[in-house]
Amino acid sequence: MKSPLSLGRALLLPMLAAGTTAWALVGCATPDTFTVREDFGAGFDPKKFLTPIPNKNTSVRDGAMWTRGASGGKYPPMVYLALDGKDLTMSFRYRHLEKGGMLWLFVDGDDGYGSVDHMLRVRLNREAVVLEVDAHTLDPKHPLRQNTREADPISQAYRTNEHFPAEQVDLSANEWRTVRLAFRGDTVDMSVDGKWTRALRRPNFDATKRKLLWMQSGGAAGIEIDDVVVTPTP
Repeated sequence: MKSPLSLGRALLLPMLAAGTTAWALVGCATPDTFTVREDFGAGFDPKKFLTPIPNKNTSVRDGAMWTRGASGGKYPPMVYLALDGKDLTMSFRYRHLEKGGMLWLFVDGDDGYGSVDHMLRVRLNREAVVLEVDAHTLDPKHPLRQNTREADPISQAYRTNEHFPAEQVDLSANEWRTVRLAFRGDTVDMSVDGKWTRALRRPNFDATKRKLLWMQSGGAAGIEIDDVVVTPTP
């Protein structure tokens, strides 16, 4: 049986490692200057990502991040990128390598009560874009509360879900597409290839963004992601 001191060290080491990773990601940057530029070329730096790369589903090949197969868990393979800023513009290119599948983009940020959780979800199906806004409340009886989720253990806030109807757009071709999200204050402007554009205003967007998550269901052939850019919104 481990002593209390050994157990304490075991719990502390991952926390120190996470802190070191976050420091390495932002360096001397502040939320007003936070920038990421990654083209997955010869100078690829995996420390920018919270997800270890390579792993069993994700690697870098031919100048792109390639994710394929099943995770073996409840959700498809995921890749996390650390963020640190409130008004950020983020863009990337992606393409499917086989028919079907989807790419689900999550922006996580401060929940307003002391923790971090989902803020915005953009699901890129092959025939539609589907949006979901996640906000937070201390009211356990809020009409939009996600009833399958308990209060956050840190903030004690409950997640609320605002679901939007699917917006039809043809994303069926296996070709490179550009996704862009520009946050400023309580507003986000979104676009996919100019085929689909949407502006959305919600109070919970006016908070610091902490993570960008790609959840990818691309089958055995997979999905490629390239040219990830995150900069302060001008």
